[in-house]
Amino acid sequence: MPFVRAVTKATGQVLLTTGCGCEPFSASARSISISPRQVMSDASFHSVSFSEADHPKVLITGGLGQLGVGLAKLLRKRFGKNNVILSDIRKPPNHVYHSGPFMYSDVLDYKNLREIVVNNRITWIVHYSALLSAVGEANVTLARDVNITGLHNVLDVAAEHGVRLFIPSTIGAFGPTSPRDSTPDLCIQRPRTIYGVSKVHAELMGEYYHHRYGLDFRCLRYPGIISADSQPGGGTTDYAVQMFHDAVKTGKFVCNLKPDTRLPMMFIDDCLRATLEVMDIPAEMLTMRTYNINAMSFSPEELACEVQKHMPDLQITYDIDPVRQAIADSWPKKFEDNNARKDWGWKHEYNLPELVQAMLNFISLDSRAANAN
Repeated sequence: MPFVRAVTKATGQVLLTTGCGCEPFSASARSISISPRQVMSDASFHSVSFSEADHPKVLITGGLGQLGVGLAKLLRKRFGKNNVILSDIRKPPNHVYHSGPFMYSDVLDYKNLREIVVNNRITWIVHYSALLSAVGEANVTLARDVNITGLHNVLDVAAEHGVRLFIPSTIGAFGPTSPRDSTPDLCIQRPRTIYGVSKVHAELMGEYYHHRYGLDFRCLRYPGIISADSQPGGGTTDYAVQMFHDAVKTGKFVCNLKPDTRLPMMFIDDCLRATLEVMDIPAEMLTMRTYNINAMSFSPEELACEVQKHMPDLQITYDIDPVRQAIADSWPKKFEDNNARKDWGWKHEYNLPELVQAMLNFISLDSRAANAN
């Protein structure tokens, strides 16, 4: 679908006079508040810092996925319960619904998204709505709609209303021609999944909106995220989450990747903290808009060995899924994240032993509580 929709005649005139190979907009040009969907706006294109406002008002899209509920809990603790709105197109479970504000929001519905931002005076958007790697390959059309068309809607709303925008990227944004060991922030990216393609598109569009419209866009390339309080969501790295659940419930696990498939991973607590940190940091401290973050790298075999230190009777077998294996083989084995550590002090807290201990503790407690109920 066309990138710019509902453009007014005046917008066209402005674009004709400034988009002809000249230098990028200067700071004074941005004060005109040009956005892809309208020319004049009262919104500033630079979101305020904490020193200039009491607290941000946050909207999380795709909030019922692996990361949204956890991030909402963290942000509500920091900014207050009513300052963080969780949204999704699905019905939330009772404990999520009663934990704080929840709204229906379809990122494919631009009008609905815009109304939520305007009516609730949103100043931050965390855009988690996306179909993950393996699920996306099974439904490319839906992945294209959600991951790309939905992205365009969020970008336009954020730019129009001066909202600080976070969009996560992924190890899937790299491809088989990218360096696989210590993959740097800037290198060749030629992913071979619709998920990866859509994330490269998000990185580039976010940076384009930053330079063209002054959008305060921020992005982290997540490794595989390990979380105990949500079920696997269709990602290639989700075997690691499933291993813990199956270990506690049945003592048996069938892995769909080869035992020596090494991928970068991170415990969810580190991931959520990194997300808050990069949103919190003053813009002038950022030397780029998309950063790698890393914690550890391991293979299914290495993870199984660490789990078996606590559960020696765990049985691991391998039934390789060729689609997921091909995806994993095209991804980095390890991220290089020196820029994040230098620019805003990123530092992970969980290595593999701490990750395994935390996951088994949480799932074991949760399983005992479920049995008691």
